[in-house]
Amino acid sequence: MKIIHTADWHLGKSLKNQSLIDDQKYILQEFLKLVDAEKPDAIIIAGDIYDRSIPPVDAVNLFDEVIFKIVEKEIPVLCISGNHDGAARLKFGNRIFERSKFFIETLPNEKPKTVILNDEFGEVYFSLIPFFEPIEMQDKISAEKINADIANKYYVAEARKNIPANKRSVAVAHLFVTGGKVSESERKFVGAVENVSAENFSSYNYTALGHLHKPQTMKKSGCVVRYSGSLLKYSFDEVKYDKGVTVVEIDGNGEVSFEHVNLKPRRDVRVVEGTVDELRQFEQTEDYIHANLTDKNHVLNAMEKLRNSAFPNILSIKFVNLERELEDSNANLRDDVSVLEQFADFFEYSTGEKLAGDYRSTMEKILQDIENKD
Repeated sequence: MKIIHTADWHLGKSLKNQSLIDDQKYILQEFLKLVDAEKPDAIIIAGDIYDRSIPPVDAVNLFDEVIFKIVEKEIPVLCISGNHDGAARLKFGNRIFERSKFFIETLPNEKPKTVILNDEFGEVYFSLIPFFEPIEMQDKISAEKINADIANKYYVAEARKNIPANKRSVAVAHLFVTGGKVSESERKFVGAVENVSAENFSSYNYTALGHLHKPQTMKKSGCVVRYSGSLLKYSFDEVKYDKGVTVVEIDGNGEVSFEHVNLKPRRDVRVVEGTVDELRQFEQTEDYIHANLTDKNHVLNAMEKLRNSAFPNILSIKFVNLERELEDSNANLRDDVSVLEQFADFFEYSTGEKLAGDYRSTMEKILQDIENKD
């Protein structure tokens, strides 16, 4: 059985206040072209379809259009909700959609959702495990303290009850597996309480995960546990990641092979570095840009100068040398002295000279005037 595993579409997302909906429309057209080329037996969408629980209308319309085109091809779709999705809203119509082989599960149930598909070798069982909070399992587990690992271990065990022995099986889940590499665009959990062990899925041939945006394999022996990653780069610390989908094949014996397939975006997300004058000489690009500026002094209207030359879609800048100097100077400030003495420290750090004479008297008068006004 051939499966395309994708996740974390985050439809309706913005990057530095720049709407990405047109970029998402483009990449999903590339995704549909890949579907036509690969002709999979099933498609998995492992959560975070939308970027927020109440998505904008254009994001809902885009999802509707893409699913309709897939269903027209008579390809089963197995979909779950993620932590960004509004589970109750996303659940609407799920029983009706099953008639078109669009299977979506958004809330945990007493009996976890199981979908059975067939290929030339027989049945493949799919467990749909939507994102849920550990507290939702509290009344079912006799444990004083419950966390994500305990809750998911219980829910997976319940899901396994629906799968006969020696049958090929796939889990679809949206969670943080211990050891996963996160990036800025994920909504990070605090501490280790939300970590889930990959061993919880050891009974499956393949586990299709969503939540982490970097494509990565968490467990290769026995069951393959893998994040497909997001379709697009959603933060500037993702610039080195290759984004796309995972194409999975499960043979008649349950052996799994997979490959990451890149999808080329309409605009890339990149970080460039240099002085403002140097960067203005770059070849013009439509990519989304963050610029690390190495100028020794602040450049007035730097963003506009770069936008009007090489980077019309520049989204952010950082004067790296100036910020580093400020951090260094702050590190040299004494906490146990007056504001005047702190300024004297800063003056000495910046100029290499002591603050004395008229300079010190002038600064002292300015600080006194400010204090009197307060």
